[in-house]
Amino acid sequence: MARDTGFPEADAENDFARLRRQAERARLAQWFTRQPADINAILPFDEVCAALGVTGKTVLGLQVVEVSSIVGSVDRTKDFDRYFRPTSSRVRERWQRLAAAQRRGESMPPVQLYRIGSMHFVIDGHHRVSIAIARGYRTIDAYVTEIHTRISPEGINAPSDLILKDHRRLFLSRVPLEGSQADAIRLSDPFDYAELAENVEAWGFRLSQEIGEFLSRTEVARRWFGEEFLPVVRMARRAGIRDDIESDAELYLWLACERYRLIRRHVWDEKVFDELRDHSRRHRR
Repeated sequence: MARDTGFPEADAENDFARLRRQAERARLAQWFTRQPADINAILPFDEVCAALGVTGKTVLGLQVVEVSSIVGSVDRTKDFDRYFRPTSSRVRERWQRLAAAQRRGESMPPVQLYRIGSMHFVIDGHHRVSIAIARGYRTIDAYVTEIHTRISPEGINAPSDLILKDHRRLFLSRVPLEGSQADAIRLSDPFDYAELAENVEAWGFRLSQEIGEFLSRTEVARRWFGEEFLPVVRMARRAGIRDDIESDAELYLWLACERYRLIRRHVWDEKVFDELRDHSRRHRR
């Protein structure tokens, strides 16, 4: 960080110019290294909420917040990047005016933030957050409101991650697993969640037909996990089928799709696993 000159306006101007250079270098580095285009993009609050599903909120009041945890915005997604570096000179005048006032010792009100998991999103105070980063502050005072969501926000690093979360949320609304059972279902392709949901719903329909009674989504999800998913995955693991697939959910989906494609029946027996084992070996070769 450059040494202060002791002149608030000049130091504020230097701080802004330094952040703009950092933002441009980051943009060029992303382009040269062929990283995802949104790797430095600020997270949009509304899209995160839509992907995760909001179930409620709690007003926490005044808190001391780590500046590095502030990664999103409610409405200023074009003016700053993920690290609250200005993306253009459009915000220069207000940014430098606030930065100079702060350097002269004028007090600044706490910012206002939403909290989702370990992430924070700015409601009011974007410039103040950016100035805090420019000056190397590690914490900032903030009025915080915590947002509770249907699924965990863990793993969100860029806007492109939201599509996977959105499809997972939709899957869990169709197959309402809870706790460790929900955690066991992890897929890397977002569209596989829709295919798996259809598979579970079809299994539940066949079960309802077999026992002659209507089953709720919750009951279907519970019975599918215990009576179908776990036994099938365990048998496949013991048989050594597709041991290159680490995710149990992805293994089950592959087994279910290949079973029907090969034999056109919804059953699990030794003959089925023998055919799937032979097919998986040919598939690897």
